[in-house]
Amino acid sequence: MTPTPSPDFSMLLVAIAPFLAAFVAPAVKRFAPDHVGWILALVPASIFLFLASFIDLVVHVGPVPFRLTWIPYLNIDLSFYLDGLSLVFGLLISGIGTLIVIYSGGYLNGHIHHGRFFSFILMFMGSMLGLVLADNVITLFVFWELTSITSFLLIGFDHSRQASRRAAIQALVVTGGGGLALLAGLILLSFTTGTQNISQMLGSAQFLGEQPAYLLIFILVLLGAATKSAQVPFHFWLPNAMEAPTPVSAYLHSATMVKAGIYLLARMSPVLGWSPTWGITLTILGGVTLLVGSILALRQTDMKQMLAYTTLGSLGMLVMLIGAGGKEGILAAMLFLVAHSFYKGGLFMVVGAIDHETGTRDITEVSGIWRALPVTFFGAVLAAISMAGLPISLGFFAKEEMYLFAKVPEWQNYAIIGVALLGNALMMAAGAAIAIKPFLGPRLSTPKKPHEAPLSMLVGPAILAVMGIGAGVLITQFGDFFIAPAAGAVLNEELHVHLKLHYDPIPLALSIATWLLGALVFWKLNEVRSFLRRVAQVWTWGPDQGFDQFMFGLIRFSDAVTRFIHHGRLEQYLILIFVALAAALFMPMLLTNSLPAMPRHIPHLHFYEWGILAIAALGLLAVVFGRTRLVAIVSLGIQGFAVALIFLLLGAPDLGFTQFMVETLSVVILALVMTKLHLDQRDTRIFEEVIRDGGLALICGIGLTTLLLAVMNTDLDLTLTNFFIETSVPIAHGRNIVNVILVDYRAVDTLGEIGVVMTAAIAILALIRVRVGGPRRGVGVPKAKSKRVASKSSASKSSVTKSSTVKPTSRPRKATRKPASARSAT
Repeated sequence: MTPTPSPDFSMLLVAIAPFLAAFVAPAVKRFAPDHVGWILALVPASIFLFLASFIDLVVHVGPVPFRLTWIPYLNIDLSFYLDGLSLVFGLLISGIGTLIVIYSGGYLNGHIHHGRFFSFILMFMGSMLGLVLADNVITLFVFWELTSITSFLLIGFDHSRQASRRAAIQALVVTGGGGLALLAGLILLSFTTGTQNISQMLGSAQFLGEQPAYLLIFILVLLGAATKSAQVPFHFWLPNAMEAPTPVSAYLHSATMVKAGIYLLARMSPVLGWSPTWGITLTILGGVTLLVGSILALRQTDMKQMLAYTTLGSLGMLVMLIGAGGKEGILAAMLFLVAHSFYKGGLFMVVGAIDHETGTRDITEVSGIWRALPVTFFGAVLAAISMAGLPISLGFFAKEEMYLFAKVPEWQNYAIIGVALLGNALMMAAGAAIAIKPFLGPRLSTPKKPHEAPLSMLVGPAILAVMGIGAGVLITQFGDFFIAPAAGAVLNEELHVHLKLHYDPIPLALSIATWLLGALVFWKLNEVRSFLRRVAQVWTWGPDQGFDQFMFGLIRFSDAVTRFIHHGRLEQYLILIFVALAAALFMPMLLTNSLPAMPRHIPHLHFYEWGILAIAALGLLAVVFGRTRLVAIVSLGIQGFAVALIFLLLGAPDLGFTQFMVETLSVVILALVMTKLHLDQRDTRIFEEVIRDGGLALICGIGLTTLLLAVMNTDLDLTLTNFFIETSVPIAHGRNIVNVILVDYRAVDTLGEIGVVMTAAIAILALIRVRVGGPRRGVGVPKAKSKRVASKSSASKSSVTKSSTVKPTSRPRKATRKPASARSAT
């Protein structure tokens, strides 16, 4: 039973609280620099405890919805939905986030931008919490994009290095592009299902699978998830994101950003998972990513890169298990999700401690430091045990659950087991290398003398390592309170599981095979690494290089388009504008077959009305045959005066006098401006240009006339007219309806027009000043410099030399005025 949505602000505060903390983080850093991590960690710790208070309610009652009206006329709500899946993600984000904030206080202590870093990491935390708690698809997308933006800030935190900037832009482009695809998919999904709330979409998988739009929705949603969770071929951004500080890597790549795509697929599984396309695509995509990530991890010597590629493999494992589906597949995915968050977050922090205390994270340059870093070594060993899936660890139960596929004799299950076994073995070897090689063996010289990390850097890896083992020891309780509700939310059914320590012969045999293969790869790690590097020398191209080529081509294409459109030729701009105008005038009437009938007789007019038309015709001839542009522009005033006379004849004296004022001022201002800009020369055009410009003007004129005739043939709608007449006096307190419209009903529009006129006036003034000769002497130009500029206009070089030696008190010589042609050329 699902409780009725509550208009409660509590879930909104859960998502907003980290943003509020981000706002005050720099101030906290300033006043408590040595304890800032511990102080700010109170925010995610409070969120963790608040979410934990819902465990019993979610387990025994059901999902807890929260809804707040956001944009009612679009039916968009700030709705949140707390069920088993979102609860597990929320606890991971806030719990591990607490440890990361504490860890960052020690890792970046003394950094000039320490406060800024805390702001970024807390904003990212709030974005992730909002994402996993969101019920409305628009709310989900808003937080989804916030994760991309904040991760860009975190990955590029060390913005002085080119590699960091490149990695940040790459992550933003890839995940941002996927986000746009996701937006289209979510909008299409909401239109197809008739609702924007995910909770109301659950169970509609069969209905969606029968819809024509299903395949398009699936592809768009998959693009969003695959780019965010770094699935092949979009995997390249994740290893490059290791340019970020280690706390960012530990947080983004263990429990948060890269898991956002996993969360989306798990959440959409009851909605889109009915079709075989879902299972086949996700299984293949995840399997390929698992193998690529686990193999490439062994090629690295940078321990952060090794963990990054194993994260890639783990994400592929999760996608493969979600695609495989069923009770076993989803249970294995949820167990592996939590186990991976524990051991991978701990190992990242271990590597950060090694780098922080020795000055290197190259696995070939550090060895024998366990005596100097005993607590760090303890955390590394426990995390590696869970990563290897050894008994009593949480990773063991995740691995055993996925190996249950072997009990169903089908070739698809055998293929999944084979890929999972190979991937688990390779990732076990990488984890064992990080836990063993830096600590055991002969002591090597390191850039810094190794010593144990500060307490703030030990709390995180120690707690996560113990959690990875403790959850396995208490697997029954852990499964009942966390894994079963999460898996039930993905399967959209109530699920009762009784996880316990037992030894099923088939999964146990596969686990033993995994350990033996992993131990063999660890033993031969140097040979395997050398082989993979030789292969990399032969096969040099990859998606990372492809991204650079794509961006280079995109920039070149954008430059070509910009040069084609913004070529700087005003004449071409005007031609394009009038061609578009002609198309806009004629195309709708032609497509709708609504061209008006032309008048068949000459209207009966009085002699003075014919006189006004004659004046307009004379003005038109003056414009067309004017010898200079100045004459043509001034002749336009004749057209304006003719229109003003028509207003007077039709009983609108206020409009007529307004038109007279506008035309008079326009002629005066244009005459002034044109004179200053020296546009009084003859306007010469070749015959082809005359035909082109005249024909275009004639077409646009005919189009406007035709449009006006079409409008006159329609019924006059007096709704607005009556509204203005009825409300002008009682509401606007004005009897002149035209004035009331301008200054009351359309006040903002009028204000905008005034702003446009002022902007144009400023631009004209600046243009006049530049064309006449630049700023006045003494305004923004030093006096001595003005003297030298004036001297340069003299005829001889000797005068320039003399002027440079004149005393500052001397009166500068008047600059020689250049001919108009020379000034125009300049």
